[in-house]
Amino acid sequence: MFRRHRWLPLVLVAFAALGLTLGLGFADGLGAFGEPLGASVQPAAITLIRGVTEARVHRFASARDFDGYVRRVREAARIQAEAEEAARRARGFAAIEVEELAIAGAEEAPASTEASITNNQEAGVDEGGIVKAHGDFLIVLRRGRLFSVRLGADGALEPVSRVDAYPPGTTGGWYDEMLVSGDTVVVIGYQYGSWGTEVGRFHIDDDGRLSRVDTHYLTSDDYYSSRNYASRLVGDTLIFYMPYALVRPPYDAEDDATVRWPGVREASDQDWDAILDWEGVYAPVQITGDPVLHTVVACDVSAPRLACRARGILGPSSRTFYVSRDAVYVWVGPDRWGHDANDTPVVYRLPLDEDAAVGALRVRGAPIDQLAFREADGFLTVLVQASGGGDAMWAAEADADALAVLRVPLAAFTDGVAEAPARAFTPVPGAGDGSFHVRHVGDHVLYGTSPWYEGDGEIARPVFVHATRDGTTERVPLPHSVARIEGLGERAVVIGPAPEGLQMSALDLDGAPRVSGTYLRPGAREGESRSHGFFYRATGPEGGTVGLPIRYYGGRWASLDEGSAGVLYVGVAAGEAVDFTPLGTLDASGETTDDHCVASCADWYGNARPVFYRGRVFALLGYELVEGRIVDGAIEELARTHLYEDLGRPASPVSSDAGVPLDAAAP
Repeated sequence: MFRRHRWLPLVLVAFAALGLTLGLGFADGLGAFGEPLGASVQPAAITLIRGVTEARVHRFASARDFDGYVRRVREAARIQAEAEEAARRARGFAAIEVEELAIAGAEEAPASTEASITNNQEAGVDEGGIVKAHGDFLIVLRRGRLFSVRLGADGALEPVSRVDAYPPGTTGGWYDEMLVSGDTVVVIGYQYGSWGTEVGRFHIDDDGRLSRVDTHYLTSDDYYSSRNYASRLVGDTLIFYMPYALVRPPYDAEDDATVRWPGVREASDQDWDAILDWEGVYAPVQITGDPVLHTVVACDVSAPRLACRARGILGPSSRTFYVSRDAVYVWVGPDRWGHDANDTPVVYRLPLDEDAAVGALRVRGAPIDQLAFREADGFLTVLVQASGGGDAMWAAEADADALAVLRVPLAAFTDGVAEAPARAFTPVPGAGDGSFHVRHVGDHVLYGTSPWYEGDGEIARPVFVHATRDGTTERVPLPHSVARIEGLGERAVVIGPAPEGLQMSALDLDGAPRVSGTYLRPGAREGESRSHGFFYRATGPEGGTVGLPIRYYGGRWASLDEGSAGVLYVGVAAGEAVDFTPLGTLDASGETTDDHCVASCADWYGNARPVFYRGRVFALLGYELVEGRIVDGAIEELARTHLYEDLGRPASPVSSDAGVPLDAAAP
């Protein structure tokens, strides 16, 4: 049975939501967030660390310099580890061991010019997801397998191909994200057995048949985040983030100064080919005794043989990363080794043009997740909280404290690591306790909270709207809480639980922000928590259609192991006010299937998505793909197929009536 390290931080988050405090940092080979257990930072250790902390952004000058850095860090780690163990034993505690939690059911055994079907943060930057479009086909990543479905012109849906995401002869890992470039399908996964990221390439032919091209492994720690996505695709370039703990116990091993560099290989029994060495690593500008190599990898997915290159930043473990059209940003927080005024977070800017210089800026606070960032008009704007652990694993699922909006020109990012001036931070009102959510819509930053669980405080909560142009912030009362913020053309839509069900509110942002329309779905709640669990398809300048997975039972993270009841579709007509018109739902059948799952048998990225493609509307609901059509202001089912059970068997339309094309059906 597979062991899944991702459950442990979620258990700790659940305790935190109940108001219980545990003396544990989220640890996954990356060092602790916060104070060490039982012992303060040792003076001898901190002296060693300060001696290898730089003032400017630069690569190591030589292998000798890098090896010297590693030896000093390992010696500091040994001193600190011995002190912590002695303190624990003096207080009657042995070293803490946490058994891994098992997940039942996981038995061992040319780029498109069409509009994206994924609710991406940035236009032109595709994010790894569970469903993508390719020509006349949809491709779905589901429970360790890839499926292709032909979208017949007559309304028929036909699953035509299925292939294992895991390589032959293996029991696989966890397959989370998929991207498509031309006729190449890329699947990103993680293998705990080999502690590495898996990159599988597949070919899809003109008939929609999938075949494996190759599989590569890259050494890394787990990239998982409850909110962020590890992979992006810009053109034919695959970009992904990988953390890698540089120094690991035991610290007194004979090979203290030996570093196992991030590398790539095609089989588990092959030697690793390094994709990074000391020449591509930037020395730390922050004090850190648990250094993590924050690695940004770029691969040409169209090359006959996968060619990857990497750049690495040494720093503490806490991080949040964001990808714009032009650069990758990595925000690295301080770690437990600092304890002085100079121990501040640093945000790095790595241009996608690798010939351009890497720059950095000393900042304050921490973003809650990638959606707090936006690069536009020569500026970087980020909503930050006073403290935070980044977005690794489940660290983003925490209450936010004091807030501010950072706005700095891109020219501020230099190798001199200047400090962002106080005037670059605009304090904004706090949003209270609860799950914190943020989104940039045009020139505005919107944020708010929702309860961690039912009965946790007032359910009706305001959304705050900050205008980046003039620095003003407005509090807008809502009849519900804030669990999702999205763009709705030039407006925004805020979605969250209300006392009677699930409610959405449209916000006008032109002038003083105000609620311009609401819709309540009685008894419902959101079926997905990730940003991809929403889509707005504009059908004209004044209207469109919203798609949103919903359920009627289950808790906050029920989507990890339960499907959504259906996808809700709501028409949007915008004039002076916004008129939301419920069109209905495309629902799951509720039937279960024994799919003989071998790998990736939990839905860490959810399993339901609204899909708008070529004027048609679909709902992905686990293994079911359902097509709908709009007739007389309501959506009705047109066709349904089961990806696993109906392979090679077309699902005919419910009726020969062609219905109304979605793009012509704006309410």
